[in-house]
Amino acid sequence: MSKENLNLTLKVWRQKGKKDKGGFETYKLKGVSTHASFLEMMDILNEELITTGKDPVAFDHDCREGICGMCSMYINGRAHGPQRGTTTCQLHMRHFEDGETITIEPWRATPFPVIKDLVVDRSAFDKIQQAGGYVSVNTGNAPDGNAVPIPKADADEAFNAAACIGCGACVAACKNASAMLFVSAKVSQFALLPQGQPERKERVGKMVAKMDELGFGNCTNTGACEAECPKGISISNIARMNREYLGAVLAPGN
Repeated sequence: MSKENLNLTLKVWRQKGKKDKGGFETYKLKGVSTHASFLEMMDILNEELITTGKDPVAFDHDCREGICGMCSMYINGRAHGPQRGTTTCQLHMRHFEDGETITIEPWRATPFPVIKDLVVDRSAFDKIQQAGGYVSVNTGNAPDGNAVPIPKADADEAFNAAACIGCGACVAACKNASAMLFVSAKVSQFALLPQGQPERKERVGKMVAKMDELGFGNCTNTGACEAECPKGISISNIARMNREYLGAVLAPGN
């Protein structure tokens, strides 16, 4: 029979602010249920810290359903932890061993500066999105589903690309802190659909330029981003983005 409760040692990164020097602090937790989620375990830790008059660990969370992408933690050297295709909030303590030491860090990337403890500023992704990750269409009633025929293969690929939640795990996992998986997913979801065609060339140019401006590194095709992406976004999107970018650069008038 598996053990229902765990005794754990947590090594958690603590940092008061962007300009402060951070470091690891060690905490002991006893009797953590294997049915608890990782964030619930963090809640238990914070309750103990507050009870003893200490500052709780700051960490991002919102939906706790693997949708919003805010639960960005580096757990035992992996973005979102040991389970592939799983966000931190979906990770459960049954995947850890009794007596285990768990190291918890924030994302490590210059464009994602630490705000406090495990919270990082990921507004760089918002800026890339604002640069061109949208379509300019008239608002109003939704068109009939059959009004714009789209091949199923294209619709499926666009849907898969649109599954990106913008958590930043790809950047955290990449040795160059590249954002190309995120940007390529946003470029692909529009490039594959008729609604995205009018601004196709302008979109990829602006988004890539903003990505470079914000200090993200280049892709070296190691595949770490795809391996750690909780939504399984394929690096084939990066190849598509490169084709889109080359086509935009070589287009007449550029």
